[in-house]
Amino acid sequence: MDNIKIQTTQNVDIEYQLASVGERILATLLDYVFFAAYFFVVILLLSWAELVGRNYIAVMIILALPVLLYDLLCEMFLQGKTFGKMIMKIKVVKLDGSQASFGAYALRWLLRIIDTKIFSGGIALIVIVINGKGQRIGDMAAGTTVIKIRQKVTLNDTILNKVKPEYTIVFPQISQLTDNDISVIKEVMRVALRTNNQEAIEQLAAKTKATMGITTNLPHTQFLATVVQDYSQYSFDN
Repeated sequence: MDNIKIQTTQNVDIEYQLASVGERILATLLDYVFFAAYFFVVILLLSWAELVGRNYIAVMIILALPVLLYDLLCEMFLQGKTFGKMIMKIKVVKLDGSQASFGAYALRWLLRIIDTKIFSGGIALIVIVINGKGQRIGDMAAGTTVIKIRQKVTLNDTILNKVKPEYTIVFPQISQLTDNDISVIKEVMRVALRTNNQEAIEQLAAKTKATMGITTNLPHTQFLATVVQDYSQYSFDN
C-alpha cells in the first residue's frame, strides 16, 4: 500500500496510508447501492401517494437532487466521507492533513464529471496511478487526496480530551493555540507514535513551544499530551 508524506500547517511531516484504487472503487459501488435503495423507496412512495401526474418531470428533478449533490453534501457534513467511504474506512483530506473546505469539496464534486462520468472512471484511474499521491483531477485541483482512517473513533479522536474535574492547567499560554492547532497536534502524535517517528514529535514540540512562547524541560511526548489536556480544560472553562 502506498503512503503519502503530508506537511501539516505546523510544518511537521507525517505519513498517511493512501486509499487504494480498489477501495475507492468499492466505496463508489457502495454509494450506488445507497442510490438504488433511495430510488426504490422514492418510487414506492410516489406510487402510493400518486404525486407524479402532470408534475412528473418537476418531481423527478427534485427527487434526483439528493443523488446529484450526494458526494458534495456527504463529504461536507461527514468530514470528507460518503457512506461508501465510511464503510471502506477512507476519507478525503487536504494535502496538509487538515479537513477540506467547502470550496475543495465543491471542486472535487464538479470535476467528478470529467473524472468518473464522461469517461466512466477511466481518466480518474489513469491519473490516480500516474500521480502517485492518490489524486484524480478533482483532487489535484482541490489540493486533496483520499487516505485510510482508523476503525474506531473515541473522545480522544476529537479535538478535546476528557479531563478530570480537579485538573489544573499547566501552561496558561494555551490560549495562544486554536482548535486547528490542537487537531494537528493530536493527529501528528497519533501517526508519529504509531510509526515511532520521534523526529516528527520533536519538530511538533518545538513548533508548539514557539507558538506558545514557552520553554519547558518536559519530554516532548509528555509536553504535547499536557498541551492537549490544557486546551481541553481551557475550552471547557470558556
